[in-house]
Amino acid sequence: RRTNMATKGKFDPSDHSHRRYNPLLDEWVLVAPHRMKRPWKGQVEPPFDFASIPRNDPTNPLSPGGQRPGGVKNPDYESTFVFQNDFPSLNGENPMPDEEQKNKHPLLRLEGVQGNCRVMCFHPWTNVTLPLMTVKEIRAVIDEWNTQMVDLGKTFKWVQLFENKGAAMGCSNPHPHCQIWASSFLPSGPATKERTQLEYYKTNSSPMLVDYVNLELKEKERIVVENETWIAVVPFWALWPYETMLIPKRHVQRFYDLTDTEKNDLADIMKRLLSKYDNLFQTSFPYSMGWHGAPTGPDAEDAPHWQLHALFFPPLLRSATVKKFMVGYEQHAEPQRDLTAEQACDKLKDLPEVHYTLAAGESS
Repeated sequence: RRTNMATKGKFDPSDHSHRRYNPLLDEWVLVAPHRMKRPWKGQVEPPFDFASIPRNDPTNPLSPGGQRPGGVKNPDYESTFVFQNDFPSLNGENPMPDEEQKNKHPLLRLEGVQGNCRVMCFHPWTNVTLPLMTVKEIRAVIDEWNTQMVDLGKTFKWVQLFENKGAAMGCSNPHPHCQIWASSFLPSGPATKERTQLEYYKTNSSPMLVDYVNLELKEKERIVVENETWIAVVPFWALWPYETMLIPKRHVQRFYDLTDTEKNDLADIMKRLLSKYDNLFQTSFPYSMGWHGAPTGPDAEDAPHWQLHALFFPPLLRSATVKKFMVGYEQHAEPQRDLTAEQACDKLKDLPEVHYTLAAGESS
């Protein structure tokens, strides 16, 4: 017998299960906010202890004067420092497969790759993170990001700048740093964004994320923090519990198209956003962050469908020790989250913008 699954009562997205569409990735996300009420008896992460990390650690291979694998010694740098990754996933020395190797069978395709992998240290001190740095120091990081984007973007089709912060995100070294992987190919994720943004632009004659920024500025339901030229929002379609997207208010295709004012404002909004992250559970909030902009390389063209943006994917869900796992249904069927984007935004938005460790120092 066929069962009518509809029930009486008004739908409430803050309490009832539903799906949200991610137009950038062309996929749906299952949202089940009532699951936040369930008890937790699973794995917990060890709490982060700032005091356990020394300011200067000569044995750390990322520190000034530190020795890296292979015997290379770092200079005594005083600001940012960039070097070639000692264990790169991409390099320019790989031999390329021949046609027979590439097209052995339609189900057994492969292609050769070329690239360049670099590591960038943000600061000479090991016991600081971006929210604990000054706005001026963060601006120096942004300027070096710009330099790397310009340099690698001359040769490579895609330049992926990303930061994995914290052991919960697989970061093996606490020294503040990011990685920059440049590739001769357009990776799968950016390729999907290239397609979806281009399709939207052809249909609507405007960039998807510029329209989205304007929509968020109008609704004001998911904006965590903003300034004159940037907004940070929990996207309507967010997957990770406290995921945020950082977007310029102006149409900007690539990182190196930012103005001086926008770079200053980016330093300001990053410090404020990341301080809120740490303040949420009073811990050094782990995340994976990455920048996405229009493809680069010698054949790069004007790409009006693209809008520059950064994404922060933090795994923590209930506390400093309980994180979200992407397993089971998420791996085999569809991405799923518990609290809604609006609920996550409200929690972040109401937090102070002064880092809890600095606030404690001011009050003592």
